Amino acid sequence: MAGVTTHQNPQNRVSARLAAIAESATLAVDAKAKALKAKGENVIGFGAGEPDFPTPDRIVEAAVRAARDPKFHRYTPAAGLPELREAIAVKTKRDSGFECDASQVLVTNGGKHAVFVAFAALCDPGDEVIVPAPYWTTYPEAISLAGGVSVVVDTTEETEFKVTVEQLEKVRTPRTKVLLFVSPDNPSGAVYSPEETIAIGKWAVQHGIWVVTDEIYEHLTYGKHKFSSMPTLVPEIVDKCVIVNGVAKTYAMTGWRVGWMIGPKDVMKAAINFQSHTTSNVSNVAQIAALEAVSGDLSAVAMMRESFERRGTLMHKMLTAIPGVTCMEPQGAFYCFPNVRGLLGRDIGGKKASNSMELADLVLDVAKVAFVPGEAFGAPGYARFSFALGDADLVEGMERLAALFA
Repeated sequence: MAGVTTHQNPQNRVSARLAAIAESATLAVDAKAKALKAKGENVIGFGAGEPDFPTPDRIVEAAVRAARDPKFHRYTPAAGLPELREAIAVKTKRDSGFECDASQVLVTNGGKHAVFVAFAALCDPGDEVIVPAPYWTTYPEAISLAGGVSVVVDTTEETEFKVTVEQLEKVRTPRTKVLLFVSPDNPSGAVYSPEETIAIGKWAVQHGIWVVTDEIYEHLTYGKHKFSSMPTLVPEIVDKCVIVNGVAKTYAMTGWRVGWMIGPKDVMKAAINFQSHTTSNVSNVAQIAALEAVSGDLSAVAMMRESFERRGTLMHKMLTAIPGVTCMEPQGAFYCFPNVRGLLGRDIGGKKASNSMELADLVLDVAKVAFVPGEAFGAPGYARFSFALGDADLVEGMERLAALFA
């Protein structure tokens, strides 16, 4: 039509911003395993990062009551139910020693949403975020969507997958805005000691760098390894620190989708405004379930942690018995992260894998064992195995893997 300018390009039906997002590798592996199961295949899945335990009964019952209460059938404040925000502040003081006001808490649609909102609140286009690798698959995507640039710092099993101040200093530039700090870590299972945490926190303070600390695995540590919260150990960083957390891992509530973000009041005001225009309030029924979770005792958590520790020890023993595999014993979370380079080039059903991604595909096709390749976490040559599954399946899956490379 004369006088009308069109901007349609048949080659670009999807925005470049969203087209650049990679599919979640962990969810993709889980979906492929479930698809094979649906076809009748006996698949053992080590891919999903979620507890195999049901949500504790008291939490479920609280949700049932909330679903029947008409006051929860309506919109509630975008930042979260006041009583839940207060309970999260109390729980945070109890569990990590960090004291904050309820007004500094934003209830989000799961921990993943809290990560996205945190980077959206902190990053301007071109701001650099230091991301130690291996990293959870969502972090770089959330940073990119916020306009930030991920600066990846590699770690290895020799350093227990922990980044050092010296490594951080090497990549620091005038554009460095944020450091991502995760302990206990997904996928490596590493837990930073208090001394290591303090050293990194003081480095961030010295250079005026923000820290986003993901504490979602805070209650899942094993042996001598203990969780420590950076803003508690380094109080000077509080004004430039954002905590993200949620109920998913601690209370076996991955499907309930309740997380939270805690930070300085000016950042939280912006984050709350953002959420008011994106999702509004989190499901009220799920919020009441989360309220029951964080307000109650940690007895169910202790039971789950005991089971995870036992399974982690068993998985580590079975993995390291396979010739060509080395693995750090898990310190926290519920993952083993073995080095599988020694399995590359081996015959698997008449084929050979040249990298850990091809290895994962072949093992799933031949042995019907699913795990996430290290490429998904910025660590080629490694693999993530979740031990958040039943003991019988864990043993059978490990035995299948061992038989494949016997």
